[in-house]
Amino acid sequence: MKEPCVYMMANRRNGTLYTGVTSQPLKRFHEHREGLVPGFSKRYGCKILVWYEVHETMISAITREKQIKAGSRADKLALIESLNPDWKDLFDTLF
Repeated sequence: MKEPCVYMMANRRNGTLYTGVTSQPLKRFHEHREGLVPGFSKRYGCKILVWYEVHETMISAITREKQIKAGSRADKLALIESLNPDWKDLFDTLF
């Protein structure tokens, strides 16, 4: 099932953040958690799903991802805190 999604992973509360976009969120989140794909998130241990936003189209998801990446760290933290003030791993809430 394809479901365009923008998301942020973290290695800990207020730690390193990774912002991404995917059309297969469950698969992609699992890859982050297990460190299956080499790159930034694996290198910095960004395994905690702290924020996500589902979109109707991949184009709108990509546009939103670019907007978030262009924003400041403070903007990213505010997004996370608005949805997930305790920085809980949201992966477990997806099932």
